[in-house]
Amino acid sequence: MANPTCEICSALDNEPNNFIETEHWRVNLALDQAYLGRCYVTLKSHKPRLSSLTSVEWTEFYHLVQSLESACNQAFGAALFNWSCLTNNAFKESPYNPHVHWHFRPRYEQPVSFADVTFVDPEFGHHYDSARKQPLAPELIQQISAALRQFL
Repeated sequence: MANPTCEICSALDNEPNNFIETEHWRVNLALDQAYLGRCYVTLKSHKPRLSSLTSVEWTEFYHLVQSLESACNQAFGAALFNWSCLTNNAFKESPYNPHVHWHFRPRYEQPVSFADVTFVDPEFGHHYDSARKQPLAPELIQQISAALRQFL
């Protein structure tokens, strides 16, 4: 059930680049592709913590993990994958309003060229740099989405 005061619930209705949708989850490519294939994996219903998820939601998430990791490996040669489920922003102001979602960042040992853009992962083997940005045009985001879809 959506929460009208939740930033993430609102984004689910307005977020472009939705390229996978299951009964319980929605996957959107980030407009920032500092890590090629970077996505948000968002629970459709408003739940505040991982312990609130049902076994069906966990099972669907498990299958999304397998699909996304495989697609990024096959499409772009990703070597490892960072998953983070952080709700810190939801606790910056009261009333707190967390919503379960994941950040998916494929990682690359070598530079990857795609659609005349070279993606470099200078922190490979280390924690990703959350401040590093590489915003892309919507057309290129759609090309990345299409490349991933081939392997889903």
